[in-house]
Amino acid sequence: MSRRKSSLFSIRSPLPKRTAFLLGFVAPALVLGAWCAVSYGHLVRSDFLPTPTEVLRGTLQLFIQYDLLTAIYVSTRRIALSFLLASALALPLGVLMGAFDPVNRFFEPIMAPLRYMPISAFIPLLILWFGIYEKEKIAFLFLGVFVYLLPVVVSSIRLVPEELVQTALTLGASKFQVIRTVLLPAALPEIFDSFRVMNAIAWTYVILAEAVNPEHGLGYMVELARTHQNPPWSFAGLIVIGGIGLLTDFLIRALSGVLFRWRETA
Repeated sequence: MSRRKSSLFSIRSPLPKRTAFLLGFVAPALVLGAWCAVSYGHLVRSDFLPTPTEVLRGTLQLFIQYDLLTAIYVSTRRIALSFLLASALALPLGVLMGAFDPVNRFFEPIMAPLRYMPISAFIPLLILWFGIYEKEKIAFLFLGVFVYLLPVVVSSIRLVPEELVQTALTLGASKFQVIRTVLLPAALPEIFDSFRVMNAIAWTYVILAEAVNPEHGLGYMVELARTHQNPPWSFAGLIVIGGIGLLTDFLIRALSGVLFRWRETA
């Protein structure tokens, strides 16, 4: 009995797949059970905490009457485009900053303060520069992802063991050959893993981005729930956004397992 307990709660020791799978359902089941007990038992007002049935009914209403599927597509497209733009700039700049200290010294005084500024404070400037339509929303999401992705890329490049770099240089590789054949392959798994965090950040910011001139997108649905004072719609929006975030996180993780299978075997 004691041996089983010690193996189950060993520090940083992976659980058996079956045990890990079953434990993953415990917390959601407890939350759902408590929600059902409180809401169906009328322990709180329905406008404070609607029942799961009301939330399900509200979700179907949003899909059928207010075209929630199109809103999901619009928000997903905005996130994907801003994510691609942020990656296209953060990856090459981060690699250069991580590989060459003069480049890092040049850009770091500009980029470092951005990480400590609330992204929402840029909304008035973005409205001034890009208006209140699509460009402003893409620019806001781009900024939200870029300021966090760039330092991850720099850190990942710097964490590559120095002996690998020196070995490549000793064998006659040029500086950019070292970047292409040593630094990038070694750092890419860590960078790709960070995409999961960037994905979560993007889905966190999308409602804020779409709060400006809300039309279409999930931000519009959240605003619709607020103006109609409809709590089931608000809960439905949160569940839909959380579900999409989990799905995209799973896809990124699965793609990482395919692209960097050698890391898992190692």
